[in-house]
Amino acid sequence: MQQLTDQELVQGVLNGSPAHEKALYQKYSVPMFRVVLRFARDRAEAEDMLQDGFIRVFRDMAQFRGEGALGGWIRRIMVNTALSHLRRQRNFLCDTPDYTPFENLLRTEEDLASNLDAQTLLKYLQRLPPGYRAVFNLYVIEGYSHEEIAEQLGISVGTSKSQLFKAREYLKRIVDKSFIM
Repeated sequence: MQQLTDQELVQGVLNGSPAHEKALYQKYSVPMFRVVLRFARDRAEAEDMLQDGFIRVFRDMAQFRGEGALGGWIRRIMVNTALSHLRRQRNFLCDTPDYTPFENLLRTEEDLASNLDAQTLLKYLQRLPPGYRAVFNLYVIEGYSHEEIAEQLGISVGTSKSQLFKAREYLKRIVDKSFIM
């Protein structure tokens, strides 16, 4: 099948065309796998998230209004799917008190993500507890605000901030250990 536009892919999927579904999957599976891999603890979990995400994409295609980029719409579904997977895990979020003394530290601290290559960052992120990993990804990489994260995860803004702070501290320890070894 020739290279189709996003509009043609959407229309084909809505018409039930397996060829269009395959073409859409082939176009977006690699970048979306990278998205869910950051939330997953390993490749197998990321593959499950990706599969569930594309099931939702195909099921909900009629909700795509074409007002934004198709890739952005699919990415949002993938992030929400990854979060759904994480919410089903026990102890998803580490217990943290609901307070906000971390706010100033978060604003002045240099983002760890900007100093690491993608492969190394991914390896380190996958070692984080699920709650730390989710908040770090949503805030640092996806650009969500703490208010949006709190709403998405059903937590307080203070818990989101403390989870991010603890994720960064955890990542710093991982990085420090890897340089010592």
